[in-house]
Amino acid sequence: MLFTHYRRMLLNRSCGFTVLELLLTLAVSVTMTAIALPLTAASLDDLRTGMAARYLAARIGDARLHAVSRSARVALRFDPSDGDYGFAEYRDGNANGVRTADITAGIDAEVSPRRFLRDSFSGVLFGLRAGVPDVDGVQVANVTDGVRLGTARILTLGPDGTATSGTLYLHGRGSQYAVRILGATGRTRVLRFDPGVQQWICR
Repeated sequence: MLFTHYRRMLLNRSCGFTVLELLLTLAVSVTMTAIALPLTAASLDDLRTGMAARYLAARIGDARLHAVSRSARVALRFDPSDGDYGFAEYRDGNANGVRTADITAGIDAEVSPRRFLRDSFSGVLFGLRAGVPDVDGVQVANVTDGVRLGTARILTLGPDGTATSGTLYLHGRGSQYAVRILGATGRTRVLRFDPGVQQWICR
């Protein structure tokens, strides 16, 4: 009889939780969620910015192929707008290279309309975050411009596969990436700045 009474107590006990147990479970769940959310947001930001960098590298690769297949210079021109840059592809129309004056005159025709990275990758902008050195390890105060292609900000791809040398920096809310263009080959490299070791790492 004692066994039966004890068994009934266990069965009744297993049917629910006390208020204290529920509150403890809720507190643990809220704490774990609060810890996980910032990590998830940072990971998503890094993923989004990395995708934007690879997309930009792919656009440069496409422009290079267009230049080779058309036997004509093709260029991406980066235009400043509201603290960011838009970019569009142009084709050389008079065999003297893609130039700002020829674009204005309509000689160098626009091949693709101007785009902004932020339109496809929310929160991603061209720029070098304050306190982050460039890929050469140089940190210049108040120099955060993300387009390092010379004063014209035109990235030209030649029919021989060569390109304008330079670096394009882009960042999300916390992450920093760079697309480096190698002039002799027209190839690109995507790099990510690791704040833990304070170094640029090839991705």
